[in-house]
Amino acid sequence: SCSTVLKTLHFITRPLSDEEGNFSLAYIITIHKELEMFVRLLRAIYMPQNIYCIHVDEKSPRDYKTAVQNIVNCFENIFISSKREYVVYAGFSRLQADINCMRDLVNSKVQWNYVINLCGQDYPLKTNKEIIQYIKSKWNGKNITPGIVQPLHMKHRTEVSYREYIHSGVPYVYPAKIKKAQPPHNLTIYFGSAYYVLTKDFVEFTLSDARAKALLEWSRDTYSPDEHYWVTLNRLPG
Repeated sequence: SCSTVLKTLHFITRPLSDEEGNFSLAYIITIHKELEMFVRLLRAIYMPQNIYCIHVDEKSPRDYKTAVQNIVNCFENIFISSKREYVVYAGFSRLQADINCMRDLVNSKVQWNYVINLCGQDYPLKTNKEIIQYIKSKWNGKNITPGIVQPLHMKHRTEVSYREYIHSGVPYVYPAKIKKAQPPHNLTIYFGSAYYVLTKDFVEFTLSDARAKALLEWSRDTYSPDEHYWVTLNRLPG
């Protein structure tokens, strides 16, 4: 029952400070296995003033999906993404999963300030307050999505087209012998982490700007597009 979940797992039920209460974070968590690890992560980062979008891999077992849904149902500020992807490692589906959650988050009633994405095997080293103070002290109004101009040894990821295949029931991506067109709008491709801390304004920009949409379409058949998409858009002038 929900009362048992809240009591036995010691979920925090009120903001621990005014500073935290006035600075809401949004989280995107993509999961596919290890329910106990997910619950531990959620308990560690949970605050009632924050909002959490959980993307459960479409290919996860039914009992896993049901268990996650049962936990989520206990909280008003946690929800399952409205559209689920069949996630393939290094495929476009991993990027699409984040974008699905972003669309849900910008339409939520919670006025969040930044969004942080995690996977089910992550765990925080800082408290909610420490994370907020770090963002406000060094990154106020800016995104944390570090990267560099795409190195030569990474060029293959975006120069040829990649396709999804299934071998012995395991999906994977593999290069096809098709050379890709140049990036749209003469964009310079940057390369960095798939994980980020992004402002709400930037998220709204990526969901609506013509350049962002064009880059998203161009990235559909690249290798691990989540490692170039956010950092490339972040480097656009202005």
